[in-house]
Amino acid sequence: MQNIDVIIPALNEEAALPFVLRDIPRPPVRRVVVADNGSTDLTARVARENGADVVHEPERGYGAACLKALCHLAADPPDIVVFVDGDYSDHPGELPWLISPILAGDADMVIGSRARGQQEQGALSVQQRVGNAIACRALRLLYGVSYTDLGPFRAIRWEALQTVGMQDRNYGWTVEMQIKAARRGVAYREVAVSYRRRIGTSKVSGTVRGSVSAGAKILWLLGRYAWS
Repeated sequence: MQNIDVIIPALNEEAALPFVLRDIPRPPVRRVVVADNGSTDLTARVARENGADVVHEPERGYGAACLKALCHLAADPPDIVVFVDGDYSDHPGELPWLISPILAGDADMVIGSRARGQQEQGALSVQQRVGNAIACRALRLLYGVSYTDLGPFRAIRWEALQTVGMQDRNYGWTVEMQIKAARRGVAYREVAVSYRRRIGTSKVSGTVRGSVSAGAKILWLLGRYAWS
């Protein structure tokens, strides 16, 4: 048996979190860490009441929240880390599918592909679909890796994650992981995952500013690491 921990970055997700935490399969999951990214609602309280550890990261940013949760795990690191969004758009019950290539020794990182799986109508916005397609094409051209998505539902071995050396503190977290994994030769796979309309409003794709900022950051990172 391998230790598997889950990280959930969350900002004002009190309505969605009970469903997310309920659907995470235990076993195989050992521990769940909710990284409260400056919520003004009862996100932290709901997380604790549903059996999760809670860490607080007041600096707004998806990557900042994930990094704070990883610091929390470092005292007793797992074998595998799984990242799940806190808005119930991912299907946490599909976690065994996500980690199966790692457990079988076929990969050190697995990306849950929404593009290859079943999607509820309207779950992915037009800008998300276009942005994913452009980024995945760039990943193939610049780094020689084949992806169909930058999906947030993903799993990675702890040792591989340390090798990758994540740094991004906001919109570029997912693509940074895939770029650095490619540069360091981390074995990867994609598995099809389901995706539904989130509970609440997206902090990124739900606003024009968020969509533009995320797209610009992803393109900047793709170019920056290709140049370097």
